[in-house]
Amino acid sequence: MAAAGLTGLEALWQRHAWRARPSLLARALQPLSWLYAAVAAVLHWPYRVGLRRPAPLPVPVVVVGNLVVGGAGKTPTVIALVRWLRDHGWHPGVVSRGYGRRGDAVRAVDATATAAEVGDEPRLIARRTGVPVVVGRDRVAAARALLRAHPQVDVLVSDDGLQHHRLPRTLAIVVFDERGTGNGLRLPAGPLRAPMPRAVPPRTLVLYNAERPTTPWPGSCVRRALAGAVALDAWWRGEPPTAAALAALRGRPLRAAAGIASPQRFFAMLEAQGLAFERLPLPDHHDYATLPWPAGTRDVVVTEKDAVKLDPARVGATRVWVAPLDFAFDPAFEAALAAALGAPTEARR
Repeated sequence: MAAAGLTGLEALWQRHAWRARPSLLARALQPLSWLYAAVAAVLHWPYRVGLRRPAPLPVPVVVVGNLVVGGAGKTPTVIALVRWLRDHGWHPGVVSRGYGRRGDAVRAVDATATAAEVGDEPRLIARRTGVPVVVGRDRVAAARALLRAHPQVDVLVSDDGLQHHRLPRTLAIVVFDERGTGNGLRLPAGPLRAPMPRAVPPRTLVLYNAERPTTPWPGSCVRRALAGAVALDAWWRGEPPTAAALAALRGRPLRAAAGIASPQRFFAMLEAQGLAFERLPLPDHHDYATLPWPAGTRDVVVTEKDAVKLDPARVGATRVWVAPLDFAFDPAFEAALAAALGAPTEARR
């Protein structure tokens, strides 16, 4: 199987983009990177010189995003951030493009919405947090629709959107994982969506989904851990995961499936819990139109991002277990959040 369940070309690009130094293939693609950079500069130029300004919104906006393509931990960061905001007296809402969904129109992520209609990550965020979530290619339109429908919302969190210049931002949180910036080149020669300045931009916090910083930028490292495991049907009913359920999978014939940007990270966390299993790495945002494991498989463990696309009625006799990931911010990062955002009453004034 190709690395991470990708096609041959995708796996080849991954191997070269995430090297510490550019390979010959990356250098050959670099002229296309210059073209990509030129197009991005033209789109950003009216905002940079003041001819256009971000659209005004009546509440603070926190953008959680990456400078690199692919996931580095945005979704669990958004979930942890929403929980922190609620714990500190805010009433947050979330906007997202809804990557991989059908259509681009603005749509609320309600109880009837499927991952195919709104995207797997917004569906997961809504389920894990219970806060209003609205998706749309135009994030400003999504934000306005959310605020009209939920006037109690006093802060917005944007799941991705660092390159969406119309969206205003009170604070940006840039997330990196253990891969850092790879070979340091722009797409398609490397993984960077945008150039990385020497210094952290103003009104920006850096968060590492890794054990230590992986770029020259100073930042905080999250504490990440599996919250346990819970049966798929119980997960859909809202029952919490338990450490006992995860421990009970030790010694069983087991498969682990992960349709996320870095499946190997999930597999390593399962192995750290003493589980032995056959790995089923899948492409990011895998749609589960067909089940990826063989018929007759007894036990499968998946991420929550996979679970939102799995109907318990479809899995037959296979026991599917969901192993949610939890992030915890360190005290320094929480203090920086509080300093950047102030208190809800201050924001209203």
